[in-house]
Amino acid sequence: MSELRIRAAGPEDLDTVLAFWKTAAEGTSISDDREGVERLVARDPEALLLAERGGELVGTVIAGFDGWRCHLYRLAVHPDHRRRGIASALLTAAEERFVRLGGRRADAMVLRHNESAQHAWRATGYAPEEQWRRWVKPLTG
Repeated sequence: MSELRIRAAGPEDLDTVLAFWKTAAEGTSISDDREGVERLVARDPEALLLAERGGELVGTVIAGFDGWRCHLYRLAVHPDHRRRGIASALLTAAEERFVRLGGRRADAMVLRHNESAQHAWRATGYAPEEQWRRWVKPLTG
């Protein structure tokens, strides 16, 4: 098996990433469109990390840092490549990025019903903080 390569996504990767998320990611987001991902990569070119094996996209994570907090989104591994350390490698790369930027703690949004994702997050040292609840308000129609 070829070596895992982790790199930042570029504009040329966005269509592939969006198609990948339809297969590998759980749930959808209001920003899961070309415009949303283009804006992410333009604003922070190192935030969207890709894992590739043999030139094939096998995993993603968004490692966003706003100068105050470190946020993780869209940790996704292709179903045919799970349980091979790809999520752990992506999270390690994201955490290293955060430390370089001065981040102190990373947080992740994990769907409550996604038991396999919760297991993966726990296995990499993350734990839920039950006292918090996510509040949202759509800003567009």
